[in-house]
Amino acid sequence: MASSSFSLNAPQKPSLIAYSLINEQEGHARVPDCHISFVGLLADPRYCGVSYDEKEEVRVLLRQDPKYWTYRPLSEQMIRAAADDVRFLLHIYHKMVQKLNDKSLWNLAVRGALYCRCFCINDNHFADWPPLPPIPENIVADGCIPEEEVLSVVDVPPGKMGRVIGRRGASILSIKQSCDAEIFIGGAKGPPDKVFIIGPEKQARKAQAILMGKLLDF
Repeated sequence: MASSSFSLNAPQKPSLIAYSLINEQEGHARVPDCHISFVGLLADPRYCGVSYDEKEEVRVLLRQDPKYWTYRPLSEQMIRAAADDVRFLLHIYHKMVQKLNDKSLWNLAVRGALYCRCFCINDNHFADWPPLPPIPENIVADGCIPEEEVLSVVDVPPGKMGRVIGRRGASILSIKQSCDAEIFIGGAKGPPDKVFIIGPEKQARKAQAILMGKLLDF
């Protein structure tokens, strides 16, 4: 079965991309598919530095009952949790933007745009989509031109996704250890028969080739 760590999650992804980029700015190695929960962001002293036990309680309830947010009327706890999402996320957003340098802001725009395309697969290779943001002139002037990032899509035959991912994600993890790229599956929120790879072009193509090789083994 697919691990939720690799699934598409549109609302959270921009903040996760920004979180990863800030870590890179601070000298940490890039961690593909870097993940931190909302509660973790709140606890991080760089952004809020507060504990939020009630939010953790809501997460537990949601794991126990995936339909938790569909119930009406909303409970007082649900209303507080939803309102605090907006209140704290706005604060975290401003903190993150202040920390991101020009290169990271550009990376955020590119990776965010590529990630959005995972939900809108079409047959014309996104020819009708706006082009990806160009590299800012000040970055080019500095002489440190970053490698272009791309989106690669691997179609997985019916019934083969579990084998591609591996037990507890072992197969995907092994690929990420050898490739500087992020790897996602569609899961419940995207095309369930596709694997998406985002990263520098050479690394994304390398990950794609490894995945295709695994499919040929089946």
